[in-house]
Amino acid sequence: MTAAGAAALVRLEGVGKRFDNGTVALAGLDLALHRGEFLSILGPSGCGKTTALRLIAGLAQPSAGRVAWAAPPAQGGAREALGFVFQEPTLLPWRTARGNVALPLILAGAGRAEARARAQAALASVGLESACGMFSRQLSGGMRMRVSIARALVTRPALLLMDEPFAALDEITRERLNADLLRLWHERALSVAFVTHSVYESVFLSSRVVVMARGPGRVAAEIAVPAPYPRTESFRTSSVYAQTCQRVSAALRRAMGEGA
Repeated sequence: MTAAGAAALVRLEGVGKRFDNGTVALAGLDLALHRGEFLSILGPSGCGKTTALRLIAGLAQPSAGRVAWAAPPAQGGAREALGFVFQEPTLLPWRTARGNVALPLILAGAGRAEARARAQAALASVGLESACGMFSRQLSGGMRMRVSIARALVTRPALLLMDEPFAALDEITRERLNADLLRLWHERALSVAFVTHSVYESVFLSSRVVVMARGPGRVAAEIAVPAPYPRTESFRTSSVYAQTCQRVSAALRRAMGEGA
């Protein structure tokens, strides 16, 4: 799957964001996410990566510029078909894994039987069919994050926004979830915007990496990852992977210097 030549699903055009306390998180941010693309957003802490995702999701409004969609949300456009995976799984401890995944459907008015069936299918898609009846306290960190991903996918979104979802996980679990995420992206023809601090993760996952500068956040560099999908673990030992990681690392160092 590639987004080369694909139309933009959503654009941030000259976007600025100033919070009530006077902090300027973003200034003049121009960013496009294309249909079918896996885009990683990389940058130092405080550069506005999470703020950019929240603006796309409609959880906050820009102070300047605009968020432009391919189709207006009120007419069934992309924003109504997006899922958001946060840094923490934020599961309700009194609900089972299936109950947590079904919750968005129930809140949207779906019948309980339909919500239960779709939640079970979503859990199966992330390898947790046998954990449907388990509570959060019974799940490992990786399993809780899988439940969170299943909850985001249960509404069948076209766009998946992910804010450092694997940052707290050990390296082996993280690599397994990277592979599972690429499989889901391909199977469901998703568009993904993925925030991370990891150069290595961004290059493994992405068709394009955007590096943001801090203070206030803006795009410092865009780097295409010249490797086809599917990507297996062997990609991590390839020369293309190593060279692209070096390019992204250099861009990140320059971006951090710009904000110094």
